[in-house]
Amino acid sequence: MHHFTGFELTPRKVEYMKYISMRGERVNTSTMAVHFNVDPSTITKTIGELSSSGYLIHVPYHGVSLTEKGKEYTEFLFRRHRILGLILTHYGLSPEEACTESARFESFVSREMIDRICRSLGHPMMGVCGAIPHDRECCHSGTEVLADGTERDDALRLGR
Repeated sequence: MHHFTGFELTPRKVEYMKYISMRGERVNTSTMAVHFNVDPSTITKTIGELSSSGYLIHVPYHGVSLTEKGKEYTEFLFRRHRILGLILTHYGLSPEEACTESARFESFVSREMIDRICRSLGHPMMGVCGAIPHDRECCHSGTEVLADGTERDDALRLGR
């Protein structure tokens, strides 16, 4: 398991990674260029950087796919997005507004902060933007001491 701070990638690279993950298959650069409305050379350059950093496998003329490191990182990206979206609905935003707004600033929120929010919310399993994936770094810290002094095992609470 890799340790991520949440600040490894620029907001644009975060969007590329999430897009590739949502496609669930090998994605070619021309499809990405059309989707993001950018020049194919821009996509190729960014894909090269993400490949060099170990997040993607790029086979020229055959597309890109996520490495294990990339899959782990995108799981964190979706978790961060969905937890932030859930928080925003508590302040009166509709689910659509919450998802849109969280995408605007999510790249500036650390993993540590997301873990703290997740714990304070009781490790929610569903947000307004979709199911919330969890990782052992946040969600399996052993036992949790409840307000009444009793202990509860995170693994049981999360259905693991």
